Amino acid sequence: MPLPTLSVPTYDVALPSTGKKIKYRPFLVKEEKVLLLAMESEDAKEIETAVKQTLNNCIQTRGVKVESLASFDLEYLFLKIRAVSAGEEIKMKVTCQDDGETQVTVDISIDDIEVFKPEGHDRKIMLTDDVGIVMKYPGFKQFVNITLLNANLDSTDDVFELVADCVDQIFEKEEVWDASDMKRSEVVAFLEGMTQNQFELVQTFFETMPSLKHEFKVINPKTEVESTYTLEGLQSFFG
Repeated sequence: MPLPTLSVPTYDVALPSTGKKIKYRPFLVKEEKVLLLAMESEDAKEIETAVKQTLNNCIQTRGVKVESLASFDLEYLFLKIRAVSAGEEIKMKVTCQDDGETQVTVDISIDDIEVFKPEGHDRKIMLTDDVGIVMKYPGFKQFVNITLLNANLDSTDDVFELVADCVDQIFEKEEVWDASDMKRSEVVAFLEGMTQNQFELVQTFFETMPSLKHEFKVINPKTEVESTYTLEGLQSFFG
């Protein structure tokens, strides 16, 4: 007689970038095992493959691929899947700000964590009166490298690689060039031809793009002084 098949619940979530609702399910034990083994290996390619396969398995809505999602969509979705897989609360210790030494354990509900979208943030950046660029958000590759592997953008080359990856279009008045139709060297050369002020406008795009954010307050049990804390980005919730 065959063993029974366990039913797996599904949940709905709206993607922060588009508001589109998708269905997802928890990680299965076998998938979590694959993820843990991949993370322990510290092999970037192995981690990328494991994360892509697992997220694609957990997303139950047809036609949604992790490669097409923005990095903050992936952070939000990963957090939601983690909640239904391992519990809806995250325990963490914080050091009280007023004395710099007292530690307090706090419980943070994952349901309270949302993606913060700054006012005025725009994918379209005007560099001159006529010339501008349209950016796209960092995607799956950046989610793995920066969010999961905690890679640092230490060098100028690293920064340029990230920016070049995220250029969607370059335009001058009515004429538009799609980055997908251009050579990589052409995109990099365009970026290198910017003034410092123009490149700072591009950096502002990354600094203000939507991200996971949660604010909470803690009272120091010794001094009864209240402090406010802000967590931002997936790593900060598991640090």
